[in-house]
Amino acid sequence: MDEEPNNNASAAQRVGATTELPHDRVTVARFRQAFPRARWSDRLNAWFVPGRTAQKRISRWLAEREAEADAFADEKGSDAFAFDPIESRYLKATPASFEIRTPYSRTVVSEIREIPYARWDADRRIWTVPYRSFDELRRRWPAIEAAAERSEPEARKARREAIRGTEEDEALKARTRERRRKRYPVPAADRPPLTRAIGTHAGVVFFIGTDGELVDPATMSSFHFPMNDGGEYVWASWRPGALEELVTTWPARTPPGEDELHRGWWMPTLEELRNARRDAKSRRRARQRRKGED
Repeated sequence: MDEEPNNNASAAQRVGATTELPHDRVTVARFRQAFPRARWSDRLNAWFVPGRTAQKRISRWLAEREAEADAFADEKGSDAFAFDPIESRYLKATPASFEIRTPYSRTVVSEIREIPYARWDADRRIWTVPYRSFDELRRRWPAIEAAAERSEPEARKARREAIRGTEEDEALKARTRERRRKRYPVPAADRPPLTRAIGTHAGVVFFIGTDGELVDPATMSSFHFPMNDGGEYVWASWRPGALEELVTTWPARTPPGEDELHRGWWMPTLEELRNARRDAKSRRRARQRRKGED
């Protein structure tokens, strides 16, 4: 397996795209045959394909592999859908796959990501699901549809109007303001390192530093996590991690223990890192989309 050369022409500085592959020799061999210029990047822990159209070519290749992997399962799923279809304004059945278009919702995204072979089409802003995944799509559809309906602009507006001026409204505004401050309570005597990704009750973050300001217990308990009895915490600033930083972070082998949860920070698990990487990819796509619109 070729490694990425350690020079100024590294993958991070070249135009192209990365992809992860199943760890079997047949798939890798077919990938290398289709993309002879592809190189493995130890830093990104992924395959890098150079070229401005690399992402589209990779997506097309992956789609072709999926199509031939289990054509019979697609046929079975299509027949099952024809016999007992899902009727929803958010779902469209095309000859090739299901297409899902909903208002943005974290619940929708989380549910769809659990469906095998589901893919996000950034150009058309839709999710596609092959017919072979129909059983899992049907199982998760009630939660997807309910979350999509809750996320409709009219539904959001109605909820805001219903709680306007109430204690719940003020609490939500306060939580939003606190989140935007990008600060987090850490033990004054046991602060997290600043050089790597850290798991917290707010997700995986990179801490920047602290000016030593003491944390108010009421603020901490209301917006973050309960303060330990007799503990002294200070505010630490944080930032989200870049994708390149997150893919090179080695995960913890075990979930955080009670002591770490009470402390408020720990070494992130693989599942936490996967979620953070997905968010980082979404942020990067959003930046690229805004740049393209400019």
